[in-house]
This record gives sequence, structure tokens and C-alpha cells, in this order.
Amino acid sequence: MPSAGDWAALRARLGDRLVLPQDVGYDRLRLPHNTVYAHRRPAAIARCTRPEDVQACLEFASHQRIPIAARSGKHSYAGYSAPENGLVVDLRGMSGVQVSGNSVRIGAGAHMLEVYEAISAAGQALPAGTCRSVGIGGLTLSGGISVIGRRYGLTCDHLTSATIVTPDGCLRTVSAHEEPDLFWALRGGGGGNFGIVTQFTFRTDPAPDLAVFSATFPAGSSADVCDAWQEWIGDLPDELWSGCGVRGGSPPEVELYGTYVGPAKDLHRLLDRLPTGERTVWEMSYLEAMHHFAGAAEEGAAYVASSRMLRRRVPGAQVATLLDGQRDASVQFDSFGGAIGRVAPDATAFPHRDAIASAQTYVKVIDRTEAESRRVLASLRDGLGAGTTGYVGYIDPEMPDWPAAYYGRNLARLREVARRYDPDRVLAFPQGL
Repeated sequence: MPSAGDWAALRARLGDRLVLPQDVGYDRLRLPHNTVYAHRRPAAIARCTRPEDVQACLEFASHQRIPIAARSGKHSYAGYSAPENGLVVDLRGMSGVQVSGNSVRIGAGAHMLEVYEAISAAGQALPAGTCRSVGIGGLTLSGGISVIGRRYGLTCDHLTSATIVTPDGCLRTVSAHEEPDLFWALRGGGGGNFGIVTQFTFRTDPAPDLAVFSATFPAGSSADVCDAWQEWIGDLPDELWSGCGVRGGSPPEVELYGTYVGPAKDLHRLLDRLPTGERTVWEMSYLEAMHHFAGAAEEGAAYVASSRMLRRRVPGAQVATLLDGQRDASVQFDSFGGAIGRVAPDATAFPHRDAIASAQTYVKVIDRTEAESRRVLASLRDGLGAGTTGYVGYIDPEMPDWPAAYYGRNLARLREVARRYDPDRVLAFPQGL
């Protein structure tokens, strides 16, 4: 561990924005969103407000050989943004959003709802996450699944350039024309592998009006609805994105939901092809829809989570059996295809372009121990029978063969980029490239 004198030298560069365990506010700042990892105690938290602060942190970690991790929204499912005895580079102070025409510059510490409110005020839209406090950094670097993704693509598909501090302390601007291999890797290659991004620039689109729907079904119908939904999403226009949520219980419960870029009357015609249920449709502005999916203000929670990427349908009876009696467990399916699937798998680092849907498995740690919850999670994840694939944005510390699961055929190129920009493994972490 660095000595008191070493920390004093870093504090001389950062001032009181370097927070050590004995400082006021440390215990509040260190807590991640997933309270399963609330026991983690980083050696220090650096509240960065400019790229120079990030450079100072990377130079310090490189010299001292201590773990270092960037933190934007605190939502790492494996708690990797809070390394034990490491240095947290907290980017929350770099959260500005500047819109200019159909382009937006976003600081890496910005959260989803802040982004939506700023860009919608300018009449623009960006496909990005739903949870209001998810950070733009982790979302973009993982790919970025969105409720308007079938029409507009992944978040990373809209990235035009990024400013990044690499482990050698250099501040670089990367794009399709400047250091294109690194730019390629940042679009789906996962957070924390190549450097610390301080700002993203995205291409935006005019904000659409949306029709939003929710449909619930009688008890005991989850298997049939899950089958019907998977058949339904195979023949949808790009304008329609949909999710299918199955919650554990006796019996499991199912809900369908989604967005349509267009009027409600056109959406109703498409929904008529689904099984009969209790349906609600609202017409909303882009910002209203983003607020709708963001839900109420969040508090930390204890949970374990994982994922699979589906290339073929999973029998609804199989999903229902996996969740039968499993309280506090769920599977959330998000439809892919459309604009997402028309990008080549190697055009960006995100390899799952041919998926028909993603499946997020989730187990709350309430009445079970963490170990018991992880056993339930593994049974859900592996019971989907979707092969060894997963989404790095839902990073799982127990994902089998995680390099192939997250990166597929893009793995070798990603590892080459990581070796080039971080040869000394300054950014190493358990599931790092």
C-alpha cells in the first residue's frame, strides 16, 4: 500500500477531492449501488473534475502498483468500480452535457436521466439505458441496450469520438480517423480495459414521439406468453422494441412492455397479434417515455445478476420451470434485431449482432445468503440453454468462460488493443482483458 507521504503527494495535486478512509464522507462515497459489495473499502476515492485529475490518478496507480477503477454510475454488477484497497476514479464531477445540432458531448460521469433531460430540451434523442442513475460510461463501453434500440441501434453505434486517458497518462482523442483500433474497442469492449474515458461525443437523432405499452396476463400463463412473445418479435418493424419480464413465484408471473416509434393506433394493430391480456397504451414524448422507464428514484439494493444472449428461442415451459417457486428471482428478455442486427459483428467490439434477444437473470439477496442466491442465479443463467454467451454490461463474476461469452470472435483483437495501450496491466481486474 502507498505510504502516507505518497497519498500526500497525490492530495497535493487533487486537494480535498482525494478522499481517504479517515476523511468525512468516505463511507457514503465508497458505497456501490449493489450493496452485496458494501463491505468493499477502497484505499482512496478521487473525485475528478477534469482530465488532469484522471491523469494524476493513473500515474499514481501505475507507479504504486495498486488497483484502480473508473466509476460513473456505481452500477457494476460485480462491484468492480469499488476495488478493495484500490483507487476509485469517481467521474461524477465530469457530467456536463452540451448539445450542438445533432451532436452531443457528454462527460463520463453523467447519469441517464440527466442525459435525456438535456438532449430532449434540444429536440434530440439518443438510444441508451433505462435506469436513471446508470452512468453513460459503463453503458456505452459495453454496447448500450435501449428501449428504442431496434429503431436507432446501440448506444455505441452513435459514438463518434471519445476523450480517454490511457494508462501511460496520455490524454487522447479517438475516432474512426484517430487511433481507430482503440475507438473500435471502446464500442462494446467493456469498461476499464483500455483507459479511462472522460468525455463521449455522440451523433443524435430528432426526438420522436412514442407509444408505450404494458400488458399483463392471468396466473399460470407465463409459458404460453413467453412462447408467443418470442414468435412475435421475429417479425416486427424496426419501430417496435419490446421486453418480456418473467418473475419467479408459484406460479411465475409475466409482463410484456415496449415502445413504438409512431402513433398508438399503429401499435395496437401489432399488439393484437399477442395473446389476450390486460393492455395499457400511452402516447408520450421521448422524454416522458424515458421518465416512464426510469421509474422512481433508486436506492441501493442487494442482488446478483447475469445474462445470456439468445440466438434461438427458449421454450416458455423451460423458463416457467426455472422460475417456479423462485421468489425474488426474474428473467428479463429484451428484443434485438432491427438496426442492431444490421451492423456487422466485427464492425464494433460488440459481437452479439445476430442475437434475437438478450436475457438478464436477476436474484435479490433478501431471504437467502449470497451463496444461495448465486446458486439460483447460475441455475437460471445456464438453464436458459443459450450457449456460453453473455453481455459484458451485466458483468457476472462467475460467468463460465467469460472472455468468449462477452466478446466472442472479437476477443483476440480486443486483447491485442489492451496489450498495446496497457502493457503493464495497470487496469487489471478479475475479468479484465
